[in-house]
Amino acid sequence: MNIHSSMYKCSECGKCFRQTGDLTRHRRSHSGEKPFECSVCGKRFTLVGNLTMHGRIHSGEKPYKCHLCDKAFYRSGHLSSHMRVHTRDKPHKCSACDRSFSTSSHLQEHKYRIHRNVRPHLCSDCGKQFATVTDLKVHVRVHTSAKPFSCRHCSESFKWHHQLMIHLLRSHNEGTWFTCHNCQKKFSTKGQLKEHVQRHDGVKLYVCDECQKCFCTAYELKKHQPVHSDYRQFCCFLCNALFKRKFEVKKHFKKCSAIQGISDVPL
Repeated sequence: MNIHSSMYKCSECGKCFRQTGDLTRHRRSHSGEKPFECSVCGKRFTLVGNLTMHGRIHSGEKPYKCHLCDKAFYRSGHLSSHMRVHTRDKPHKCSACDRSFSTSSHLQEHKYRIHRNVRPHLCSDCGKQFATVTDLKVHVRVHTSAKPFSCRHCSESFKWHHQLMIHLLRSHNEGTWFTCHNCQKKFSTKGQLKEHVQRHDGVKLYVCDECQKCFCTAYELKKHQPVHSDYRQFCCFLCNALFKRKFEVKKHFKKCSAIQGISDVPL
């Protein structure tokens, strides 16, 4: 009868559970209690199962193996997502443009990056717009000298969190490198690893509105977009020639300065 009824109710959110143990574990999401600590890096978890999965990052254990290409994964969910590389199954469809994706996370990221055009938060320094207050706060650091991320081992401070992580790994051997299971390349942040793995899997979430060409990162899409515009924002100050991209004006400037016999001019 417990299968058909939820007997134990959370007083915080009203969610119901069939067993007291499930309710106890759920309450930790409200209290922030994390009783399970990793003995290697000290990171704490709400559930022992999450600690077990995290421990595989340090041990290198990958119990879930693909029977088609022998790749191995830390989690069963990662294996399930990987299998779609072989089956080409893309069950998650975008309602706005009918593009399909192999995982729900890829679909959500696509929706946010491509179709969410509402950006109500304006930067007072440069006028750039952002979808969230957090994105705006992060951007504002571009215009200031603030370095809020300080190393606890030395006097170094950094503007961005990932810079601190890289510093801790390289200078103080603190933290864990994120390793690609395909080529064993190491990264200092999970985001960098995720972007790298997408290249192995052929995932391209960023689509050009003009020609529908797809790219792995927003930066690559941004570099591509001037192809469809006549706007030339980069100028050679020696001959006033105009170019769409920065690398084009740099390449031109080297030839132009050589022709005019000018040297030691900063780019």
